[in-house]
Amino acid sequence: MLQIRNLKTHFFTRGGVAAAVDDVSIRIPPRSIVGVVGESGCGKSVTALSVLQLVSRPGKIVSGSILLDGEELIGKPSKQMRRIRGNKISMIFQEPMTSLNPVYTVGRQVAETMILHRGASKAEAMDRTVEMFRAVGIPAPEKRLKSFPHQLSGGLRQRVMIAMAMACKPSLMIADEPTTALDVTIEAQILHLMKELERDMGTSIMMITHNMGVVAELCDYVYVMYAGKVMEHAGIFDLFDHTKHPYTQGLLNSIPKPSGVRGRLFNIEGMVPSLLRLPKGCRFSPRCEQAVRECFESEPGLYAVSPGHGVRCFLYRDCGDGGEAI
Repeated sequence: MLQIRNLKTHFFTRGGVAAAVDDVSIRIPPRSIVGVVGESGCGKSVTALSVLQLVSRPGKIVSGSILLDGEELIGKPSKQMRRIRGNKISMIFQEPMTSLNPVYTVGRQVAETMILHRGASKAEAMDRTVEMFRAVGIPAPEKRLKSFPHQLSGGLRQRVMIAMAMACKPSLMIADEPTTALDVTIEAQILHLMKELERDMGTSIMMITHNMGVVAELCDYVYVMYAGKVMEHAGIFDLFDHTKHPYTQGLLNSIPKPSGVRGRLFNIEGMVPSLLRLPKGCRFSPRCEQAVRECFESEPGLYAVSPGHGVRCFLYRDCGDGGEAI
């Protein structure tokens, strides 16, 4: 479905070059949900924007390949990319509160996608919008067509965003933190809805999140990113049962345990480094409790610990090349 190969997206600023995405490779098979997880500032959203060719200046895709069903996207003219966005690839942006246009009704905004990409008439597009609103669980969909974004709750706005993303039945949907700012009840409903859409429509989903609980609930395969690099990738059960990279272990240990044991929650000491001042060697070494001298001097490769399970850590250097995922 989607193959990202050795992607490099850099931002050329007055302070220097920031390698937001640095030699990242990701595979998303048909009818699957693949998670891209990591702290804020690790390059997850820039990877998604690179797929859609929406990286704005001073950002630029420096090298790599992005294949959608075998078709190269990097270098495509803007006119051709506009036919792909919202049609073959759709995206749920991070903030539904700001992603919807406040001066148009939500019905008009969803219908516009079908008019543009499918050549539907206004009446046909509105009928289809009602069907999509009903499919994503929006109550009284005929009435909600005429609502403006500010008249809807956060959960309903997020459902409108999902309806818009699914309107043209895309091959791939990119969901960038789709449950941000939603309470846990609405979050569970949105995740259940996305799982149903993947099952019923056959759409592959690239789920971008920092929430390992969301990953466990939804994803089939996971890529863990840190400071522009993939640090570990594995199937969901392999990742949780056989966690290898110290960074992934830290993310999992940070999840609150419902055991009733009181005490401070675990946190990974330190912060994600500035992309303009990356540490020498392994990018996680300043925060890693298992780091040795070599970690501060050389950058590790991506080593395979088992089929489909790769780890960027010197602890597993004898395992071989882990560049191929899934």
